[in-house]
Amino acid sequence: MRPVSASDSEPYPVEVRRSARRRRTVSVDLRDGVAVVSIPATFTAGQEKQWVERMVAKLHAKSIQPTHSDTGLGERAAELSARFLGGRGAPNSIRWVTNQNSRWGSATPVARAIRLSHKLQGMPDWVVDYVILHEMAHLIEPSHNATFWALLKSYPHTETAKAFLLGAAYAADHGLSGR
Repeated sequence: MRPVSASDSEPYPVEVRRSARRRRTVSVDLRDGVAVVSIPATFTAGQEKQWVERMVAKLHAKSIQPTHSDTGLGERAAELSARFLGGRGAPNSIRWVTNQNSRWGSATPVARAIRLSHKLQGMPDWVVDYVILHEMAHLIEPSHNATFWALLKSYPHTETAKAFLLGAAYAADHGLSGR
């Protein structure tokens, strides 16, 4: 067991517990404000460092509080639907989630549900609005065909928002987040 430590780069003090019973799995739990990371005893120091960073980041992402409530998202979606989609595409539910690491948002047309990545929080409103509109357009047209893109034509920031998100994804993928 590694003793509890805290650093400027970690949001929580960390305690690493090595287990001879663990073969491949890694877990993290927050206990009294300490991130307890359980790893196989066979991990090298490098593997331990990599997994501790990954699991603490995952724990931290789960603890982020939304800057907009899910209720606020519903109102925002309704307003955007009325303004840009003729009232169509309004979801039954829309919420922030922390388990989308490769997408900004997702839609389930059958359930009329939209999920937005917490990584959008803090981005300009016009970018978040584009993602909401994009996902609402999927509630009308599931594929990225000409009909789908025609639905987004009336939103004036579509191309700029797409470019912004491409830049944000590139920065995140290459460690250029500036944080």
